[in-house]
Amino acid sequence: MIRKLLVANRGEIARRIFATCRALGVTTVAVHSDADADAPFVAEADLAVRLPGNTPAETYLRIDLVLDAAHRAGADAVHPGYGFLAENADFAAAVTDAGLTWVGPPAKAIAAMGDKMAAKALLADAGVPMLPTWTEADQVTGFPVLVKAAAGGGGRGMRVVRDAAGLAEAVAGARREAAAAFGDGTVFIERYVERGRHVEVQIFGDTHGTVVALGVRDCSIQRRHQKIVEEAPGVLPPEVRERLHEAAVAAGRAVDYVGAGTVEFLLAPDGEVHFLEMNTRLQVEHPVTEAVTGWDLVRLQLLVAEGDPLPLTATPPADGHGIEVRLCAEDPAQGFRPATGTLHRFAIPGVAGEFTPTKGLRLDSGVVDGSAVGVHYDSMLAKLVAWAPTRAEAARALAGALARAELHGVATNRDLLVRVLRSREFGAAEADTSFLERHEEVFAPLLAADQLPLAALAAALAGAAGRRAAPPVLGGLPSGWRNVPAFPQVTRFAGTDGEIEVRYRLDRTGSLADWSVSPTPASTGRDGPAPDVVVVEAAPDRVVLDVDGTRRAFRVHRVGPEVFVDGPDGAASLTELPRFPLPTAELAAGSLLAPLPGAVTRVHVQVGQRVTAGDLLLTLEAMKLEHPVLAPTDGVVAGLPVPAGGQVDTGAVLAVVTEEDPR
Repeated sequence: MIRKLLVANRGEIARRIFATCRALGVTTVAVHSDADADAPFVAEADLAVRLPGNTPAETYLRIDLVLDAAHRAGADAVHPGYGFLAENADFAAAVTDAGLTWVGPPAKAIAAMGDKMAAKALLADAGVPMLPTWTEADQVTGFPVLVKAAAGGGGRGMRVVRDAAGLAEAVAGARREAAAAFGDGTVFIERYVERGRHVEVQIFGDTHGTVVALGVRDCSIQRRHQKIVEEAPGVLPPEVRERLHEAAVAAGRAVDYVGAGTVEFLLAPDGEVHFLEMNTRLQVEHPVTEAVTGWDLVRLQLLVAEGDPLPLTATPPADGHGIEVRLCAEDPAQGFRPATGTLHRFAIPGVAGEFTPTKGLRLDSGVVDGSAVGVHYDSMLAKLVAWAPTRAEAARALAGALARAELHGVATNRDLLVRVLRSREFGAAEADTSFLERHEEVFAPLLAADQLPLAALAAALAGAAGRRAAPPVLGGLPSGWRNVPAFPQVTRFAGTDGEIEVRYRLDRTGSLADWSVSPTPASTGRDGPAPDVVVVEAAPDRVVLDVDGTRRAFRVHRVGPEVFVDGPDGAASLTELPRFPLPTAELAAGSLLAPLPGAVTRVHVQVGQRVTAGDLLLTLEAMKLEHPVLAPTDGVVAGLPVPAGGQVDTGAVLAVVTEEDPR
C-alpha cells in the first residue's frame, strides 16, 4: 500500500494529485525548481524537495535528482503527472529499479507507444486504420502534411505544411521545438486531414488483464495544435463511438496496458477513423471524463499501482455533459504570445469544487492571487470545468463563469474561450480542428469599443474616490467640485490600443454634470454627445452608473498605476498615466521590441541586408515555444543588438529596420 507519494511534476497537476492523496490519507512530496519555490503546489505538499535550477532540463527532467529527492523524503511511490518525464520509459524503469512503486504503465508499454512510428506499425498490424506517414522530408508524396514530434504531445513541434517549399524549414523548426520541450528532437510527417475532428478514448488497465474504455472526449477546438476546449461525451453516432471504444481497448491490450492512458484518433469528414497516437499517462483533459463518469481517475491510478483490480469492467454510462477550457497566460494583443507577470487577482465565481470530481463548476488551478507567471514553463494557468445535465447548459454555465472572472495582472485567453463557447458552430457540435482558422470573430475582445469609455470613466471615478478616502480632511467636500466649473477633472490612461483621456465635471451636489472620453473609439458609431450617465455609487472598488436609464455595476481593482475594471460587458486593463511624466530616452525609429522575456535562438539576417515586410528576422524562444520576429515593413536591417543565444527581457530591442541604409 502506498503511504508516501512523490509527484514528479508541478503546477495544477501536482495540486490535483495531492487532493486525491489527502482524501486517501497518503503523505505527499513535491519537487520544485528555484522558480517554483513559492508556488501553491509546493506550499500544499506535506514535504518538498528543491531541485536546484530553473529550466526543465536542470530540474524536472533530471531523473537522478528526482530519485534522490524521493529517497531523501522517504517516498515509497512516484507519480509522474503529465509532461516532463511522464512518458519516459527510462524514468519508469529507474523508479521501479530503485524499489519504488511506479504510478503509471509499465516501462515496456511506454516504450512501445512512445516511439510513435513503431506504435503506428504495431497497431496497423492489428488492423487499426492509419494515415500515410513518413520519417524524412524527401519521402513525402502529397500535401498538405503535418510535422509532429515523435517524443511528446501537447502540440509541441507541430507544423502544418501545404507545399514542398516550406517543408524543410518546418521540419527543422519542429525538431528544435521538440528538443526544447521533450529533450528529443525526433519528428515524423503524416498526411493532414482538413476539417477533421480530434477525438480520443480514455482507457484504463489493471494488472489482472482488464482493459476498459471510459468514454470518448472531443478535443477539436485547438490553437497552434494545442487543445483549448475539451468535452465528454463527444457528440458522435453510436456506431462510431463503439468503433472507437473497440480500437482503443485493442490498442491497450496489444501492449498489456496498466493504468490510465488515452488513445487519440482523427475523425475525417467522411466518417473514417484514423489512429493518431497513444498517450501513456493521465491527460490534461481527464476532468471531463471524471465529470460524466463520477470516477476519480487519480484514485484509480493509485489502486491499480497497488495491484488492486479495477472496480469496473465495462464502459460506464455518461451522466450529463462536461466541458473543460484551458485558461492560459497569453496576450491577445500580441497574437496570443505567452504572457508573463504577477497575477494580482485570480477569482472565478460559482466554483463548486477543486481538483476532484464535482457536479457544477470545477477549478483545477496552478496559481492563486499573487502568483508569478514566468518564462520557464507552460503558459497554462488553470482548467475550468462545467458539468450540467445537458451540453447546452454546461457551455452556458462555463462561458458565464469565465466572463465574470476577475483575472488581473497577466493577459489571458479568457475572451477567446467565452466567444468559442457562445458560438453557433460550437453550440451545434459542428466544430473541427480548423474552427479557429475559419472564425476570426472569436478573437475579438468581449468588451466592445463603444463600452470602453464607460469602463474608463468608472476607473477615473474609482481613482478619485480612493484619493478622497486617503486624507480625511476632504471628507466633507463634494468630489471633483470646482469654484470655476470650466475646468473638468482629467485622468489619462494607457490602454491596449493607445492612450485614453477621461474628462468629467461634477456639480455642487456631486452629480456628474458632463463627461467625455477621447479619442472616441472609431467603431462606436457615436457622433453625438456621450450618453446620459448618473453616478449612483462611486467607491474605490465599485462604481455603479445609470446609463440612459440602465444601471451598470463595475468592479475596480487598483494595483499601483494599474487599474482593472470588470463590468457587465467585459473587462478592461488600464494604466493610469502621471499628470507630469518624466522624460525618457527615445527608441530608434523602426525598433522591434521583445514581447516577453526569452532567448534569441537564431538570427536569420545581417546588418545592412534589405528585407521586405513579413521576412523572418530572428527567432525568440520562450515558454517552450518559438516566436518568429518578422519585418514589419520593407527596409534595411540597421541593427541587431542581440546575438544568437542572447537572453532578453520584455521591451528589449531585438532589431531595427529602417527605410534606408543608415550607413
